[in-house]
Amino acid sequence: MQTAADAGDAAARLAAVPAGHRVALVDPRFVGHVHALRLGLTDPRFPAAAVPGALTAQPEARGALMRALRRATAAVGAGAPVAGPDADADADAAPEDRTVPGRIAIALEAEGTAVKRPELGSLTAAVPTDAGARAAAESARDQVDDEAVRLRSAVKAHDGFFTTYGISPYSRYLARWCARRGLTPNQVTTASLITALIAAGAAATGTRGGYVAAGILLLVSFVLDCTDGQLARYSLQYSTMGAWLDATFDRAKEYAYYAGLAIGAVRGGDDVWTLALGAMVLQACRHVVDFSFNEANHDAVANTSPTAALSDKLDSVGWTVWARRMIVLPIGERWAMIAVLTALTTPRVVFYALLVGCSLAACYTTAGRLLRSLTRKARRTDRAAQALADLADSGPLAQGVAAVAPGLRGGFTAPVVALLGTLVMIGAALFLPYGSWLTVAAAAVYALLSGLAVARPLKGALDWLVPPFFRAGEYVTILVLAARSDVPHAVPAAFGLVSAVAYHHYDTVYRIRGGTGAPPQWLVRTIGGHEGRTALVAVLAAVLTHTSGFTTALTALAAAVALVVLVESIRFWVSSSAPAVHDEGELA
Repeated sequence: MQTAADAGDAAARLAAVPAGHRVALVDPRFVGHVHALRLGLTDPRFPAAAVPGALTAQPEARGALMRALRRATAAVGAGAPVAGPDADADADAAPEDRTVPGRIAIALEAEGTAVKRPELGSLTAAVPTDAGARAAAESARDQVDDEAVRLRSAVKAHDGFFTTYGISPYSRYLARWCARRGLTPNQVTTASLITALIAAGAAATGTRGGYVAAGILLLVSFVLDCTDGQLARYSLQYSTMGAWLDATFDRAKEYAYYAGLAIGAVRGGDDVWTLALGAMVLQACRHVVDFSFNEANHDAVANTSPTAALSDKLDSVGWTVWARRMIVLPIGERWAMIAVLTALTTPRVVFYALLVGCSLAACYTTAGRLLRSLTRKARRTDRAAQALADLADSGPLAQGVAAVAPGLRGGFTAPVVALLGTLVMIGAALFLPYGSWLTVAAAAVYALLSGLAVARPLKGALDWLVPPFFRAGEYVTILVLAARSDVPHAVPAAFGLVSAVAYHHYDTVYRIRGGTGAPPQWLVRTIGGHEGRTALVAVLAAVLTHTSGFTTALTALAAAVALVVLVESIRFWVSSSAPAVHDEGELA
């Protein structure tokens, strides 16, 4: 930290800082909490940020900062004190806006550089201009314990009941313990993954002791999973790598645990691989419903709905908030249920409970979103339509059809056509003789209808249903064909394939959320798109009917998809182009 004698000196000192470093201006009269400065000056997610009396700029905003500072220096004179009053400033402006940091922040915004101004709540940040104001600011600062505020703000404002009351009351202190020992959120995230994998290994033993240990370790993993986000918020350690790890490890942990339970059940003489894959498919489809609906509506114009208004009214009745959060079986409640049932019952009971609970939750959430979509008067933006098209994951077959087919008109045409294609594909997989070439013909119809569904921009009221229908069509077809094959280890191979494809779909979601767009088209073309993979599995089932080659082919396909999507995903998330965020997660 350096103290500048005047505005010209401040400009010279900032110019001397190496280009790749963050810089900050703080008025020497600043009075406030350390955490207020921390919020304003150390959050890596924003190019520029300010609190009263202080301003920071990341490397990408330093050029604009220096231009604004030079203009301010020229206006007031190079020898003007940094904290001195500006004769040209608006007399009605707030005191902090008449300081050099305040004027520079306003100049940055006028130039088009966004300046993040974090909510400080009860924290104090002020630039007093006389002794009385300074005494008042110091009194306000001394009356609030900023460490207590920091701990409180480390916990997400909206979370599930179990997480809020069963985990966060003590995990926040674990987050502080980690921060004081120099641990990073990424290290805690990795520890959570390792703990969950050990839990999966314990479940795979198939013994009662292993199941009890697995349940306990799964809860420990979830505590660490909560801690990593709280540590990131407590210490403001947001990173591109953290975004990638946090976005993907939750699913990896849950699905690895499903696999461990299935392996343990087989060792005990009960094959539940089909139930395990069914639970994974259901959970993944639930998530894509959430993602699609949110992407379709978060920036819609005139986004109003009587259903949404009713939900807002219910939010004022405390118990309904918790009831509605628990109904959707969020990750905290879900993992607690899995852990307890693993320790006390059998893997089959665990999967039955998951299938029933997640099915009821899916019905509740989807019904609410259907009502909102049908009753709201909104116009979807081009960005929303593009996000839905990216989430659809259309490959070369569907894209080829969409390129030559006329767009189908009608407000509900796209989801109806997508649903019809999904029903044709799943119905063929379920009811036609296994290995029949008619199933391959159904896959061709599925590809045709998939292309027709996305031939026009997805701006209809229910077009957010198109990606979930496609996910169900692909995942359920793989599940059914593997389960009906009667080939040893076909369902575990299908589990691996769906896991790899689901990773690609989650990766797409988090890239869109970060504002960097979907994965590159070459990746989607290389792995075939949803309709291409579905058709390929149907062909493999027809060619390799009731032979071990079907398992081998599914395993090879799973490995190939996993290799391509993981390499590209890792390249993206560790690159400088990835967004510096820490995902807050979904209730579901």
